[in-house]
Amino acid sequence: MSLKPKQSEPESRNNLIKKPTNVLFNIIMILLSLLSIIPFIFVVIISLTDEGALALNGYRFIPEKLSLFAYQYIVEAGANIIRSYGVTILVTVVGMLLGLLLTGSFAYALSRSTYAYKKFFTVLITVPMLFSGGMIANYLVVTKVLMLKNSVWALILPLCMNSFNVIVLRTFFKTSIPEAVVESAKIDGASEWRLFFKIVIPMALPGMATIGLFLTLAYWNDWFNAMMYMENPNWFPLQYLLIKIQTSIDWLASNKSMMGVSGVQAAAALPKETIKMAIVVISTLPIIFAYPFFQRYFVSGLTVGAVKE
Repeated sequence: MSLKPKQSEPESRNNLIKKPTNVLFNIIMILLSLLSIIPFIFVVIISLTDEGALALNGYRFIPEKLSLFAYQYIVEAGANIIRSYGVTILVTVVGMLLGLLLTGSFAYALSRSTYAYKKFFTVLITVPMLFSGGMIANYLVVTKVLMLKNSVWALILPLCMNSFNVIVLRTFFKTSIPEAVVESAKIDGASEWRLFFKIVIPMALPGMATIGLFLTLAYWNDWFNAMMYMENPNWFPLQYLLIKIQTSIDWLASNKSMMGVSGVQAAAALPKETIKMAIVVISTLPIIFAYPFFQRYFVSGLTVGAVKE
């Protein structure tokens, strides 16, 4: 004979969302999803529109004439675009892995109450969130002290460590890794590195995946470090190469008086508007495919580590 609490059924009914409210929430979420998806679809459509038809008819969801000229121009104008893709992928993958290792190990040490220098390094990592040396100081450190000018490491190291990521991950470790688990592993003879890689990381996978997504977005969208520290075109990342292509088109379009008749005709034939949209598609589309790999961990990792202590 099983006994059921008398208040369990009313409580469960109170916790249920009523059907009209559920329908309303679904409609709101569908509208928000459409507001997020439709602009990107519109950008793709504009990038596939003929430049002449776009100038004549304006922006339309159903273009009068389709054209791949904008993408063709980018590929021809940026002969090294495939190499720039490779540079961006290399910098993103290496930077994300190195950033996760440095951020994770630093945050884990700060999350342990037995660490003797916890307060000192917490202050040390918090100060850069409030004060910065500025662009000139960063440039001098990277080029004169570290001697990284024209090196791929100039694209990786400046973004490896971030104070916000360390603090969020530290809080995640503190709330999700019990001290009893760490002590039990040490009693069994586990070293610090084995404890970190075999126990801590698997238990903190949502938090690590969240920081990994932050790092991936930062590296993929970065062009400023390439502009500051890179002169070798063989190491131009995708974003910086696309900016240089766009800058060249804008210069040609605004300096027709300095060119001959053939130059004016060539400038008039440039895909000024469609190429902007094509650049957005080329730079955005690959990173969209990275989201499904992080999505299952993103919400839990962000919310658990969101409270800073």
